[in-house]
Amino acid sequence: MPVIAVIGAQWGDEGKGKIVDLLAEQADVVMRFSGGDNAGHTVVNQFGEFGLHLVPSGIFSAKATSVIGNGVVINPRVLLNELDTLRKRGVDTSRLSISDRAHLVMPYHILLDGLEEEARGGKAIGTTRKGIGPAFADKIARLGIRTCDLLDRDIFRERLHAVLNGKNAILTRVYDADPLSEDEVFQEYCRYGEILAPHICDTSLLLEKAINDGKYIMLEGAQGTLLDPDFGTYPYATSSSPMAGGGCLGAGLGPTRIDRVLGIFKAYCTRVGGGPMPTELKDEIGDSIREVAHEYGTTTGRPRRCGWFDAVAARFSARVNGFTRAIITRLDVLDALPTLKICTGYELDGEKIDYFPAGTSTLEKCQPVYEELPGWQSPIREIRDFEQLPAQARQYLSRLEELIACPISIISVGMRREQTIVKQPVW
Repeated sequence: MPVIAVIGAQWGDEGKGKIVDLLAEQADVVMRFSGGDNAGHTVVNQFGEFGLHLVPSGIFSAKATSVIGNGVVINPRVLLNELDTLRKRGVDTSRLSISDRAHLVMPYHILLDGLEEEARGGKAIGTTRKGIGPAFADKIARLGIRTCDLLDRDIFRERLHAVLNGKNAILTRVYDADPLSEDEVFQEYCRYGEILAPHICDTSLLLEKAINDGKYIMLEGAQGTLLDPDFGTYPYATSSSPMAGGGCLGAGLGPTRIDRVLGIFKAYCTRVGGGPMPTELKDEIGDSIREVAHEYGTTTGRPRRCGWFDAVAARFSARVNGFTRAIITRLDVLDALPTLKICTGYELDGEKIDYFPAGTSTLEKCQPVYEELPGWQSPIREIRDFEQLPAQARQYLSRLEELIACPISIISVGMRREQTIVKQPVW
């Protein structure tokens, strides 16, 4: 049975939550493999509307096991609050498993995230200040504390004591902030450990058994490819890989195990925070798209920057991920526009280029080269068959398919699960 990776193909916020929720109806395991509670996935289904941050979007499935993989950094307080909210609204959370290798977001990570952003001043990256970057930095620096550490108080105390002395020195001497109490942090996280202990296990073994038993597996990415620390608009990037390759590492899965890679694209582009965005619209059209689509961050509430579809970035994303299928979301947002534009290339220093530059300063100088297509100017939210879409909408999708060089399987025409056109099944 297939293992499918669902990957954000732009700067995040592509609508992965809805797609995972939809496909999870057929899945046996849904595993979140990257990021932390800096990610927000909006899901609208029979239970209502939800903003998920750590719990996989497959949690609503009646049969699937939801898994938080080792590639996720976990703030236990946020996770427990999220689980409590889900339970109060009638969602069964008993089938949640948490990797014993996942790292924890600690109180000093959150403090340092905010202090470091403030110190950057006008060159702030635009982090969510959730402590995600510092948590991943500690992971690489071998200073991290993992979920398995919570299962042994002696080990946890030893790890915390060794790390917190250094963090308090930075807080007090560099930032003139108050130190954290070791005893308070220890007791708080021990309580979290007691509650979460039944869910913590070796999830790579769980995944291996599911694959060997012929189960349907879905890997859920967070953020988007253009925020990847290697291939995104560095340093305006996230702290873990949201790409298909990152899915292998973040889930504990060999690359030969993944059968299909689904790239999720909005029918236009959005971005939150700083960094270059060649097709950004700082005009009435951009404002209109933001208001019609309610483009505000699920995690932060910040207004998203909106722009036309960037096919240069899309081709790059498809190449580095190896997309086997594309999914287009929020097509209905473009319903009222008389003319649509697609960026098919960039102009750099008077010359046209068709590649996505590595350098942020270079990308900032790139001017989009547009191709215009007619809009359809009619509502499409109730359409469920591809052939019933207006001819102009089908023309727009066909052109995106050509430019991305990847067949489109699913088109989302609204926030609700049922507002979906399945052109070709992905399972």
